[in-house]
Amino acid sequence: MGARIMYFVMAAFLVVWFVLVGGRGVALIRQGTAVTVVLGAAALVLPAIGVWFLWMNTRFVTRANRLAGELEAEGGLPVDELRRTPDGRIDRDSADEVFARRRAETEAAPDDWRCWFRLAVAYRDARDTPRARKAMQRAIALHDKRPAAP
Repeated sequence: MGARIMYFVMAAFLVVWFVLVGGRGVALIRQGTAVTVVLGAAALVLPAIGVWFLWMNTRFVTRANRLAGELEAEGGLPVDELRRTPDGRIDRDSADEVFARRRAETEAAPDDWRCWFRLAVAYRDARDTPRARKAMQRAIALHDKRPAAP
């Protein structure tokens, strides 16, 4: 629950920032000189990119959470079987062992979104965030029956 609250706090902060920067961009454009118009237009591009990025991430998180809820209802969420270091971090060898099992499971059933979801969790536990995201995107695409990117 704490991560969700933090996500919304950060999203609200970003929206306020987008509005402030956009307002400055409009003010610069209204001044009408060549330099201020160019700077104002550039200032408007940043919030536009930020809104797009925030929208894509929110959509991704919403879909991933929907899959997690569905998998939980089925009793198929991965069990946390990882060893931890004394300071609470995931033991790297333990994460690698679980990852190897999840990868084999996914290779045996490449069209099962559940396997890809569990693989994404294993990637995250192994601290490989880019691959975790791609695996989760694949799980979402398979669940929604859309063609998945390789």
